[in-house]
Amino acid sequence: MLYKSNGKFLLTGEYLVLKGATALALPLKKGQSLEVENLDSNDGLIHWDAYYKTTDNGQQTTDIVHSLSSTDNRQQTTDIVHSLVQSSEFKAQSSEFNSHSPWFSAVLDKNDFSIKSTDDKEKAERLSDILTKAKALNENIFTEAHDYKFSTHLDFDPQWGLGSSSTLINNIAEWAEINPYKLLDQTFKGSGYDIACAKYNHPIFFEVMRTAPQAISQKIEAANFDPVFKDNLYFVYLGHKQNSAREIKAFLSKDKNYDSEIKSISEISRALPNIQTLRDFCYFIKIHEEITAACLEQKRLRKYFNDFEGEIKSLGAWGGDFFLVATEWDEEKVKKYFDSKDLNIVFRYQDIVL
Repeated sequence: MLYKSNGKFLLTGEYLVLKGATALALPLKKGQSLEVENLDSNDGLIHWDAYYKTTDNGQQTTDIVHSLSSTDNRQQTTDIVHSLVQSSEFKAQSSEFNSHSPWFSAVLDKNDFSIKSTDDKEKAERLSDILTKAKALNENIFTEAHDYKFSTHLDFDPQWGLGSSSTLINNIAEWAEINPYKLLDQTFKGSGYDIACAKYNHPIFFEVMRTAPQAISQKIEAANFDPVFKDNLYFVYLGHKQNSAREIKAFLSKDKNYDSEIKSISEISRALPNIQTLRDFCYFIKIHEEITAACLEQKRLRKYFNDFEGEIKSLGAWGGDFFLVATEWDEEKVKKYFDSKDLNIVFRYQDIVL
């Protein structure tokens, strides 16, 4: 059995979506799959192996071959390519292209989810907790007379913050036939926008609805966000993963009324799909950043890039993961600028957003 969930970017509404603001969220082309196998053995075990895709070295090698193929001297090209293919460096790079590297493994007891062995105790404890909560939501899972093998495959580095946790929660929930929002609430917490992105293949408006003091639901609508200026939008990795669960807990602990800010952020979220110019888009995301910065009592990320021509917006938990760039600079100039800041992971909008 194979399950697949999309990664996510939260374009608007970070933090305040937890208080009821309407957010604009973007499902991604990159995500995570989960394969579940029933093994012949029956030792009361769950075997778990997690992998992530590594493509950088292989892509560089592929680019070399493509550039060589454009030369006029076909025989020279053939000789060079033949030598390259025979080299140990090429073989090593080729084996990495579109391959998956292991980043976590564990063996758990399928009855009480205790850890039998692992290469990462912290991750194993988190996995044990997730499966315990999943079992509580559906007591019929893990009752068959065989061992289980779970294999997860991320399309991105787990440090990027594109949804390694949310895609895992959604995939497990799909397999266990339980409500993914309930599983999220009992494990990582959060608004649930990332779970919604895992399921949808287009931009969405997302809102948390409080139907009773202790009861919430999710309102999800299709968002016709397909900017005509998408060639001017980029996503840049800030260099380290932010702890979303910790950020959520810290924000929710603030005893403050955000009604005015929630109203403004919701209006911006609704307005963005209708914007036709890059200039207007930059204006709205600047206002969004100023509102959020005031709520968090933090500086805007833009202030750390004073010589950049364009606008910059944080995505999701501030201080880590990816940020949005809107600029009239061409791709080469954008990448050169951020490379000078030691930020060399840059995606064009159309290359990563569904």
